[in-house]
Amino acid sequence: MFTRRFALAACIALAACTAPVPLPPAARLPTPVAGEPDTLPPYLLQVGDVMDVKFPLNPELNDQVIVRPDGMISTAFVQDVPAYGRTVAEVTADLEARYKKDLTNPRISVILRTFAPNRVYVAGEVTSPGEFITAGPNLTVSQAITRAGGVKFSADREKVFLLRRGPHDVAQAYAVDYMGIITGRDPTADVRLAQYDVVYVSRTGIGDAYQIANQYFLQFIPVSAGLSLTPGL
Repeated sequence: MFTRRFALAACIALAACTAPVPLPPAARLPTPVAGEPDTLPPYLLQVGDVMDVKFPLNPELNDQVIVRPDGMISTAFVQDVPAYGRTVAEVTADLEARYKKDLTNPRISVILRTFAPNRVYVAGEVTSPGEFITAGPNLTVSQAITRAGGVKFSADREKVFLLRRGPHDVAQAYAVDYMGIITGRDPTADVRLAQYDVVYVSRTGIGDAYQIANQYFLQFIPVSAGLSLTPGL
């Protein structure tokens, strides 16, 4: 009974602090955007992607390459061409420039055959933290948190951030306006994640107090007292 009253009071207080944002009504049917050229960002090659390198005028040079763990590809005649994080068009142009040393007019076609799945991670105060693998476009922040079962009662929705590997593999942290996403205040904050991004949801002070109570306080309360501190009861 105590916990139910506490949870109800917390919900009322939270509702009082969060003012509703006026939003336009949702369309009855989704707006088709498949024909728009800028609907999705260009695909950037990842480790494990497999490509065919074809030479229409010199088929004997045809090759198949895979993006190595160091981000490079190699053909029979050209070694260590950067591929990770680049588009197929950029790799094609790079290969043509390198093959000009041996061919008068190199015409190269690079075809992406298979691609490595996208991997992102969600940690912290979510129901099911872990690694999430998808094919196609990477998940957005809200999609990744939803995949993780949503945030817990103990989550601090004002302190959500993501970790991303930057240049020279240096970790970088970015703030995420999660409240702006779930309230509709700032839908643009629902950014699309990059490969291997980590979304971290912090814990509130109330969440810390609940954990301490569960670990230390309950051992001094007799079971017959009937007091429960489990959220949602």
